[in-house]
Amino acid sequence: MLAPEPAENGAQQLLVVIDPVASRADGESVRIAKDVLSAGATVKFCFPDGPEEFARALARRGNRRPVVVGDDRALLRTVSLLHRERELASGALSLVPVGAAVDLARSLGVPTGAVAAARAVLDGVVRRLDLLVDDSDGVVLGDLRIPALPALPAPSAPGAAPVAASVWHACRSLVRTLVRPVPQALAAHSHRLRVEADGVVLNDLDEPVEGVTVRSCGGRAEIVIRTYASPEPVRASALSVTVSGADFRYRADARVTGPVRTRTWTLRPDAWELTLPSGTVPVRP
Repeated sequence: MLAPEPAENGAQQLLVVIDPVASRADGESVRIAKDVLSAGATVKFCFPDGPEEFARALARRGNRRPVVVGDDRALLRTVSLLHRERELASGALSLVPVGAAVDLARSLGVPTGAVAAARAVLDGVVRRLDLLVDDSDGVVLGDLRIPALPALPAPSAPGAAPVAASVWHACRSLVRTLVRPVPQALAAHSHRLRVEADGVVLNDLDEPVEGVTVRSCGGRAEIVIRTYASPEPVRASALSVTVSGADFRYRADARVTGPVRTRTWTLRPDAWELTLPSGTVPVRP
């Protein structure tokens, strides 16, 4: 890990881009972050009205280190822009998570409190992170899940969510004890997907799958395939993962993409840098 470099006058030079969604969602946390950052660095604040102004502000950062105040979508937008401009290697990115969707930030090791996150921007260390890049030049920072299952409906009464979750997990455990062929009642929930890791076929179209998860881990892409034929998942690691088959959707970070019939993700080790508190280890579910 590396410490952020100060400017020639000893003070860090920051460009703080405040996502408009963050200001609307939690103006108090935004104010706290501004106060902490202003007290410890030379800061230029930017309040873009939308994605285009967000991109222009980032492009005009000069020698200032970019700091994003926003949720997971703001972080993903920033990394995507820098990747598209081939500037991810130009310096570290910092984040102060503000908003309802901060699970990705938490999993990467960023504090979710405004004060702790802002202090990490000033006093933290730079950690190099892997990146999954697909064949359409899209990026994945956290977990990739295929298919992108719809969200469970909101519970109608207190206690409904735990009951629904328990029923779902019980049904899934029962299904995994069954052998081929897949029962007709479960056909709608199975997916015919061919999964390849570095050219090696892990699962073919004749083996229905419940789901596929891909995540970066220690310079490799870790693949987990759950099938109905075995209670134990198929596991592998590779630098390239290709999934193909009938139209499928996938969830990556805060977005759902598709339908597509084939997609290849390539792992790029140490592709970008994020400022984190010293000693932080990313959290994985």
